[in-house]
Amino acid sequence: MNIEQIWSAYQSKLKGYLHNNIANPDDVDDLLQDILIKTHHKLPTLNDESKIKSWLFQIARNTIIDFYRRQQVEKEHQDSQENSLWNEEQEQSILQQLSECMSPFINALPEAEAQLLTAIEINGMSQKDYAKQTGIKYSTLKSQVQKSRKSLHQLFNACCTFSVDSQGNLMDYQPKVHRPSCKCS
Repeated sequence: MNIEQIWSAYQSKLKGYLHNNIANPDDVDDLLQDILIKTHHKLPTLNDESKIKSWLFQIARNTIIDFYRRQQVEKEHQDSQENSLWNEEQEQSILQQLSECMSPFINALPEAEAQLLTAIEINGMSQKDYAKQTGIKYSTLKSQVQKSRKSLHQLFNACCTFSVDSQGNLMDYQPKVHRPSCKCS
């Protein structure tokens, strides 16, 4: 038997089988074409022509299984991308909200700490450049940055409750009871 004879004898039965297992008619046509291609490629491996029908339907079953597996993988990938995008947007939104209230907190620190954090954290100046510009030893400046960050952190904690993930990334924040000193409420 050649592929044309096999296809003319079994195409309609295979199509009916696919319609029973696949909801979308366009997918049925695509899968039928896949089965034809697989049949053409694997026909030389068929040893017993009397088993052609069961052989074809085994190819059809495997094609359907592969189809549903692909759909599941695509759905999981799409869900993963959507969750990733949502988390990025959520994280950006939280960081954007907090960055808008960062300056008042920094300005509430003593003037030297406020200038230091504004230059390094807000304006993005490197600690080495700031040390050179101000004539402070780099090792001393690093200690001052840590101390200033700790002071800023205490101001934030007095105002807001923060939720962080297992890696320490900010997930959400909630202002505490409104306080006059709180800059975020």
